[in-house]
Amino acid sequence: MSFQAAYVPIGVGTFHLESAQEQFEQSIALLRRIDPEIRVPDEMLLSIDLLNRFLDDIDPDLIILQNITFANAAYASEILRRFRCPILLWTLREPVIDGGRLRLNSLTGAFSAGNAIRAFRKDRPFEYIFGAPDEREVENKVSAVVRAAKTKKELQGLKLVSIGHTPQGFGFGRALDADMMSVFGAVLESIESRELIGKALRYTDEECAPYLEEARKQVTGLEKTPEKNVKDFARLYKAYKDYVTENHVGAVSSRCWPDFFTEFGTPVCMVLSLLNAMGVCASCESDTYGALSMFIGRSLTGNSCFFGDPVSLDESENSVTFWHCGMASCDLARKDTGAEVGVHPNRKLGPTMEFGCEKADAATIFRVGRDENGSFRFFIAEGSVMDKPKQFSGTSIVVKTESRCRELVENAVLEGWEPHYAVIYGKCAEELEILGHMLGIRVCRF
Repeated sequence: MSFQAAYVPIGVGTFHLESAQEQFEQSIALLRRIDPEIRVPDEMLLSIDLLNRFLDDIDPDLIILQNITFANAAYASEILRRFRCPILLWTLREPVIDGGRLRLNSLTGAFSAGNAIRAFRKDRPFEYIFGAPDEREVENKVSAVVRAAKTKKELQGLKLVSIGHTPQGFGFGRALDADMMSVFGAVLESIESRELIGKALRYTDEECAPYLEEARKQVTGLEKTPEKNVKDFARLYKAYKDYVTENHVGAVSSRCWPDFFTEFGTPVCMVLSLLNAMGVCASCESDTYGALSMFIGRSLTGNSCFFGDPVSLDESENSVTFWHCGMASCDLARKDTGAEVGVHPNRKLGPTMEFGCEKADAATIFRVGRDENGSFRFFIAEGSVMDKPKQFSGTSIVVKTESRCRELVENAVLEGWEPHYAVIYGKCAEELEILGHMLGIRVCRF
């Protein structure tokens, strides 16, 4: 589904139109740098008739509503009557203050528009920015809103598949298809893990050979794994990859233990690692909201996300270590080690992944969670990925947090947050907060 943002500059013709026209042209130049496909009118919309003609020709996923001059609430009300998409309200700075004429009066218009939006949309906050088109803060805010709106649109086209049930005691990751559709717009489907195990068992070595060769190019040390487990991995990888490709799946939450150890004899960890590297966000322990968190992170940054548990903190360096058994995306591995293959730390079966993650100057810790009343909420914290080797058997990532790590952990535990998080490579806390507003979800910044 293609994304459409629309620039809607409203006003009246009784103000200083030369100043307004200059702001109009500069605003279009800025918006087209951010999104070359943005819909813009041929002229300023200085009457309700002009506004309606432009609105007739758009189907927006985001409206950037700008008071090019003052406009009364009838303009915003007409937009609100037609569309339910997110709105960024943009107020222009008065270009000249010289004791003479008020040239734009954009700010008063913003109060009129804001009052109307709140009256129409009590459950959906709008975004707001004040400033001229040449101001860095304006460009950053508009860019963040556009990226968040694009992710909201991508969620509406997402098919997320839950493969098997959550293990006992892991119900925090279990999702309902109705919730996924009504809140995020995504389709949630469910299949049993035994269905893919059954497919895997029927494949021949010849059918799986290309999949095994593909895997060998992305990992190191697979030759140390017993041949039976290598072949079984290739069968399982083919089953999963073919399923997600043929069914246009964007994210999966997969059961892992105990089934793949007891029923199949080979873990699914490395399969999930390779799916993540190919752009299909994959969580283990059937954590559907974990997979959703990873999808949102990847949508905003284009990068693979680490998925894991917070297992350790170090107050001296203000860091939190996240870890999991061995399913991290292989493209996150440190360059000096590569994506090494090992065995599961508890079950002693392979192949699983064994590496520390590559450092990064900016990272965002994120979780789509639910509070004690079942309402959705976003966990957001910022930091950087430290240059650290593997911390424990499996895969690990060490995040130096911007806030005090001990307070972050203590508050998260006291507030009942879940034990799985996505560590996103990149700075996207503002976009996540905006997305939360767009979805009507409470945002918790740590």
